[in-house]
Amino acid sequence: MKCREIIENIEKSYPRNYALEWDNAGLLAGSHEKEVRRIYVALDATDEVIEAAKVAGADLLVTHHPMIFSPVSRITDEDFIGRRLLRLIQADMAYYAMHTNYDVLQMSELSGEYLGLSDARILEVTSETPKEEGIGRVADLPDPVSLQDYCETVKKAFGLQTVQAFGDLAGAVKRIAVSPGSGKSMIDPAIAMGADVLVTGDIGHHEGIDAVARGLAVIDAGHYGIEHIFIKDMKQFLERSFAGVEVITAPRKDPFTVL
Repeated sequence: MKCREIIENIEKSYPRNYALEWDNAGLLAGSHEKEVRRIYVALDATDEVIEAAKVAGADLLVTHHPMIFSPVSRITDEDFIGRRLLRLIQADMAYYAMHTNYDVLQMSELSGEYLGLSDARILEVTSETPKEEGIGRVADLPDPVSLQDYCETVKKAFGLQTVQAFGDLAGAVKRIAVSPGSGKSMIDPAIAMGADVLVTGDIGHHEGIDAVARGLAVIDAGHYGIEHIFIKDMKQFLERSFAGVEVITAPRKDPFTVL
């Protein structure tokens, strides 16, 4: 099957026009006419991932995060992005990224499902045509629970050993907001929606304590900690869509170690 056919099928479900304006989703390296028999799925196109995809004999690498955000003026072995691009090209491996278009159309809803949220609403609307779509979800629990207990819920839902909590662990939370990835910009929308706690990642010291001062607790489950759900979900999507293509996934591996 041609790479072009695979991309067309993916973008029927996850059109690139739903991506945020600063994003860089789509085919980032390789030929649309590449014959694809094996796909490797990962969250990031790291050196380790590219090598694993090469060893696996993948024809197409699909990641959530784009490896290229800024314009590339040269492709050489003098910087890490150039080296990665060279390895992909030398391996004749196409490379496709689906980022905020996937966040808007799937990741937000999927993360809410992992948490068992029902009747969830969009946390921040990013598109209103042909229907309302956006980043994150917010929903009410049937009954309030303590922030500490909800930390345990988050850990269990996403298979985490630890989370970082900002707020009174004994305080009650009922309205839950979730926004996978980097959630600093989602603090204001969560407060506007009346959330008691925001489940997200990449929250710094100042953002965390300032959110608490404004009445919002925060559970930082890590960027990878939530978004790793992309890998399993995309494998299932590709296997449903392309019966003759083998799909291999990167093993789960957190990018840092808590000691």
